[in-house]
Amino acid sequence: MTQRMIAQHEMCPLRLVAIDVRPGATMESQSGLQNLRPRIYGALAAPKDDNHAVAALVMHPTSNFMGHYLLQPLAERGIACLGLNSRYAGNDAMLLMEQVIQDLGAGVAWLREQGYRKIVLIGNSGGAALCSFYQAQAEQLSATHFADGLPTHLVAQDLPAADALILSAAHAGRARLIEQWLDPSVIDEDDPLATDPQWDLYRSLSTPFTAEFVSAFRAAQRARRERIEQWVLQRLRLLRATPQGPQDQTFLVYRTHADPRFLDLTLDANDRAAGSIWGDPRTVNYAANAMGRFNTLRSWLSQWSSRSLADGPDNLARTQVPVLLMTHTADGSTFPSTAAAWRAAAPGRLTEVAVKGGNHYLSGQPDLVRLSADTFHDWIGTHLR
Repeated sequence: MTQRMIAQHEMCPLRLVAIDVRPGATMESQSGLQNLRPRIYGALAAPKDDNHAVAALVMHPTSNFMGHYLLQPLAERGIACLGLNSRYAGNDAMLLMEQVIQDLGAGVAWLREQGYRKIVLIGNSGGAALCSFYQAQAEQLSATHFADGLPTHLVAQDLPAADALILSAAHAGRARLIEQWLDPSVIDEDDPLATDPQWDLYRSLSTPFTAEFVSAFRAAQRARRERIEQWVLQRLRLLRATPQGPQDQTFLVYRTHADPRFLDLTLDANDRAAGSIWGDPRTVNYAANAMGRFNTLRSWLSQWSSRSLADGPDNLARTQVPVLLMTHTADGSTFPSTAAAWRAAAPGRLTEVAVKGGNHYLSGQPDLVRLSADTFHDWIGTHLR
């Protein structure tokens, strides 16, 4: 870091932000205080001479973004940036996407109250589908009911619209991810080891995979998700048939990290290395904790099922604001087909910039962090000022 960058960094101290939000699902937190007075927390990095023209907000459904790598670089370039956590930070077991957009709305409203005239939402990784869902609902509220049928009680005042969207290393949505990552070799949902070897991606199958194998593998993944979804719906009907009975229950979904693209670099080819963004994919697949492992019936439907309202490209298509898409070309979890889906959703108002050699997190790539921040700054200057 140069002396100039150090000086700029010292001028942008982080400010802790605490924002009250309305209560969500029953017992979604084991903290009585959090249940009675729920709060979300963030960190704001603002320029020393902040003119309050533009603020960025970066948020993810579950990741802690209070230390996000973009906060300081954007503040150093004159753009205030709020890294905001949802009420489900670090724990998606009970996560309802319809509650997360309420949290995001509280962050947008807070920035408006501070006097920022333009707001841009940065959807990084899984935050991309979140921001697209939010903006679609902010422009025209339709999510009156959760995927399980209960009312959301969302109102337009919960969701003040943003002025632009930036999507970076953008997943298309949790429901699409789980469909592409579920291990179809699972033959017993109660046994993490029970396996049908014909679909076991990690039993030393030779690559590249044939088109016929990939097609059949994808069909088997969809079939497994459909079986889980039908079981969830059946359990909800059973629970809710009992007057004054419970509305939900927890359950596990084993082995959620098996995508042929992890092993076969000719599929959806980009500059990625083989394997998972989290390490050895087989180890992740069998880990005690992984994506979609811990669930409730309601959270599964809201996040991971075909009934989820939070599909990224579908929601982006319902928005009207300008969009910047940052495509990381060495990303092992978003692919050319992912970028194509985003492009198709916003023709004529989407600008795409390739981050050459960028891995999913820009980990160990400070030059690419600076490139991204410079691109954000220039694009915002063109579209919002």
